[in-house]
Amino acid sequence: MTIIVDDAGSGDLLFGVVLGAYRLETREFRYGVVSVQYFQSPRFHRKEYLKAASKIVFQLLDEFNLKRDEPVKICKGYIFDEAVQDLQERFSDSPIDRIKVTGEPQRLTEMAYLDEIRNLGYEPLKEREGKRAKSFFHMLRWLRENPDQLKYAKTGWPRLAKYRLFRSTKMRVAKHSEETSASSIH
Repeated sequence: MTIIVDDAGSGDLLFGVVLGAYRLETREFRYGVVSVQYFQSPRFHRKEYLKAASKIVFQLLDEFNLKRDEPVKICKGYIFDEAVQDLQERFSDSPIDRIKVTGEPQRLTEMAYLDEIRNLGYEPLKEREGKRAKSFFHMLRWLRENPDQLKYAKTGWPRLAKYRLFRSTKMRVAKHSEETSASSIH
């Protein structure tokens, strides 16, 4: 059996990052979330999201009862770098391959992310995959109209400092980060 692991939302302004695991032969799918707090100061600058992603990958694989020799294929995305190292140490008998995830595993992971951001009250653009910049500005406009949702924005990116919206809210977001939990599994 083979397990494929992908991510969705890492380049988006809203919410954390969904990590999805898909068992190819049985079509089982599960996902976990790297909390948005890991993409806000000070955690973002310390790259704590890498350790959080690794922890969630292990939790997902444990839910699938990964066998020592079972292949795992993981997206090439940077968010998985620490997870891959940790997997290679723990499951040295299992082939761990970095791949470009496509098809059903990618679709399900993306759907899980879209469901999560819809739960915030945000309706994503239909053509968001092909129009990253347009999607970013759509999310930015939504945050301006819904400033109470800034706690769900990835505010750790240095380039965001040029937007007044993020300069004035650093303290509010930091306070929220301290009050809520770190990660979750679905």
